[in-house]
Amino acid sequence: MSAQTTSKAGPAGFVSSRRWLLWSGIAALCAWVLVPIYLVALGALGGRQGVYQWPKTGLPTGVSLDPFILFLKTEGVLQSFLNSLGAAGITVALSILLGAPAGYALARYNFHGKDSYRLLVLLTRAFPLAILALPLTVSFIKLGLYDTIIGVGLIHTVLALPFAALVTQGIFMGVPRELEEAAWVFGCTRVQAFFKIVAPLALPGIVATAVFAFVISWNEVFAASVLTVRNRTLTAYLLTVLSESPMHYRFAGGLMLILPSVVFIFAVRRYLFAIWGISSK
Repeated sequence: MSAQTTSKAGPAGFVSSRRWLLWSGIAALCAWVLVPIYLVALGALGGRQGVYQWPKTGLPTGVSLDPFILFLKTEGVLQSFLNSLGAAGITVALSILLGAPAGYALARYNFHGKDSYRLLVLLTRAFPLAILALPLTVSFIKLGLYDTIIGVGLIHTVLALPFAALVTQGIFMGVPRELEEAAWVFGCTRVQAFFKIVAPLALPGIVATAVFAFVISWNEVFAASVLTVRNRTLTAYLLTVLSESPMHYRFAGGLMLILPSVVFIFAVRRYLFAIWGISSK
């Protein structure tokens, strides 16, 4: 009797332990992500007192939007914010428009030099951007792209494009070829089959690629600092302006950098959840 009870309690206890470990890991991961954001927001919205207050309180007092609004009114902040949005938008659009067809070709067609091409795509990330800074600056000046958001967006696209091509290749390989062939049988052309069958099924992965491209562009600072003088992105502007600013201004700049990425990811969350089969409304 006791042996039967032990055998029944064993699997139940094992499942309970696994569940506890799972939720503990989720809680630790959430704390790892959210606590720094909370501390940055506390420093940005709490002013000088919020930055230097110790120990930090769970429910902060004296939090106000005034320090953050004052930071937004600083000359050049809003324009650099719009510049960053423009560069990120160009990066996302070009990464998807160029990377998705490349990924589809790698996934669906066999051609000579396919493996070499895939390796060369990866090798484009092997060159440090600092080595290319001078020739890029000279080339951009000749082409009229220096100190323009289009030029920054093109460089950011180069940084994001290898990832976009290789990730979308994996996404398209997960879509059964038989579905396309069935669409051909029912009269669809290759283009129609792609947009009606393949693209909707690959949409979550494409959106994840767009998120990555957006984050790369939004956080990149070196190329934006080298290739711009007046039309700086937010990261390049903050790098030059906030080095001698009060600490709560620096926290406000950090919060300004965090919020757009969080909002963008939240806006497309249902497509990201669809990758793992999680429903979200």
